[in-house]
Amino acid sequence: MSHSTIDAKIRIAETPDVPAITNSLTIDVEDYFQVSAFESFVRRDDWGSFESRVVNSTQRILDVLGEANTRATFFVLGWVAEQHPALVRAIARAGHEIGSHSYWHRLIYQQTPDEFRRDLRRSRQVLEDVTGYAVAAYRAPSFSITRQSLWAFDILIQEGFTIDSSVYPVVHDRYGIPDAIPGMHRVRCTDGDLIEFPPPVWRPFGMRVPVGGGGYFRLYPYALTRWGLRSINQAGQPFAAYLHPWELDPTQPRLSAGVGKSIRHYVNLRRTEQRLRHLVRDFSLQTMSEAIAQVEATSVLPEWDLRERSHAPLLETSKAA
Repeated sequence: MSHSTIDAKIRIAETPDVPAITNSLTIDVEDYFQVSAFESFVRRDDWGSFESRVVNSTQRILDVLGEANTRATFFVLGWVAEQHPALVRAIARAGHEIGSHSYWHRLIYQQTPDEFRRDLRRSRQVLEDVTGYAVAAYRAPSFSITRQSLWAFDILIQEGFTIDSSVYPVVHDRYGIPDAIPGMHRVRCTDGDLIEFPPPVWRPFGMRVPVGGGGYFRLYPYALTRWGLRSINQAGQPFAAYLHPWELDPTQPRLSAGVGKSIRHYVNLRRTEQRLRHLVRDFSLQTMSEAIAQVEATSVLPEWDLRERSHAPLLETSKAA
């Protein structure tokens, strides 16, 4: 079945009236060679030897958002900020929110708490030095706060972060907590709390279907993405869509990643920019902080209480960093 046929069927099924909910658009600023799928053969020590394309691809996103008068949250890799400080300043000058996407793009559950804390501090220091603004929002590489790494919440709170978007409430081979709260909620830990604003999950027929970001945004016909995101809004919830700059770069160098990883990374790159233009046209989008403030002004958020966990040795080790 062609994309156009699927689009037509979905348009018929859609409900035109969507509640006036303001959602969030988030951008994970990393280069094409820095993704987790490639880390088994792209050494971090060799990042500097690859052709960097993150400036031009991020500028394409800034142009689209500027034309639509839309602000977003840019979760910037610390290494990228260090190499391209002018890019990060341009993002901030355009009125967008800057968050941390770590420094080295290492999966959290492959780090010790000490390593995570050091990476977190290094990333935030670079971003704050470049922009002059405090950084309080975080997204883990590849959504790698899982049940193996819930201790990361304690460290984020201890380090002063107030917003996180690292838990994907779905089943996946690299990330995910399938039974996590699928919408915006408060995470309570011993040392305080933060707001978790997870990536979008559409729930048709009781299932949890990831929608509105990354490979899912490229793989699904846009009409299906729009239907799923509107369903989230019709349920009274905002969503936090996400993209990467390299997803708007169809001519990026091809790396030999194997069939499965190549499909995930390269599928429909030529369609992403147009789909982003549709997204900013079809939905009200703003920064993560703004979307959270809007919800908190009118609602009491559900809570995920992690204060009863027993991992004191991990926290004692991390405090010694």
